[in-house]
Amino acid sequence: MPQQSSTRRAVIYTGGSLGPWSLALAQPGDYLIGADKGAYYLIQNGIAPHLALGDFDSVDAAALERIRAEAKETAEYDAVDKDWSDTELALREALARGYRDIVIAGGLGTRFDHSLANVQLLAVANEAGAAALLVDAHNEIRLLTAGSRLQADQRYTYVSLLPLTSEVTGVTLTGFAYPLQDATLRQGMSLGVSNLLSAEEGFISLRSGSLLVIRSRD
Repeated sequence: MPQQSSTRRAVIYTGGSLGPWSLALAQPGDYLIGADKGAYYLIQNGIAPHLALGDFDSVDAAALERIRAEAKETAEYDAVDKDWSDTELALREALARGYRDIVIAGGLGTRFDHSLANVQLLAVANEAGAAALLVDAHNEIRLLTAGSRLQADQRYTYVSLLPLTSEVTGVTLTGFAYPLQDATLRQGMSLGVSNLLSAEEGFISLRSGSLLVIRSRD
């Protein structure tokens, strides 16, 4: 019987850029999903994913056999027959199993098309009532459709705000070096790029639209 949860967190390891930073994301009690070679990355590092899924076209036969043997559950998909990327399959499976707090590691990398598609998956999670976070070695990306607070984090110097919808209205920032008051951010504008927190806590409010909040470091 697939594990169901509405409270615990799911962490998805995908086939993009992974490293020691990604292993540090996992916390006791997390439900770990390995998508394609993300599953093999976990197994190579002595971690058996609760679920390994994908078409596994990024691993060789020996690696796939090891995934089948060591993952607690495996779901294999035909590379031609499936409509979604392995990362989207993993996200939708996490949502179907009741997870509403989801971290995606390895969703950013050298393939910009996959990276951009994975950023847009944050909207899929949001529409399902879930909070999803896309993380790599230098960035942490979330999607807001309502107000939020940000705690100062020494890992990330910059905070950038970019609209995912054509425009985001009523953007107000407090606790930032460059505050905004009832601003409208439209796609193509760089007004929200490279802000800084000026206090231990910053507040973001908005009236309408979907806003990407990107915390990053050089």
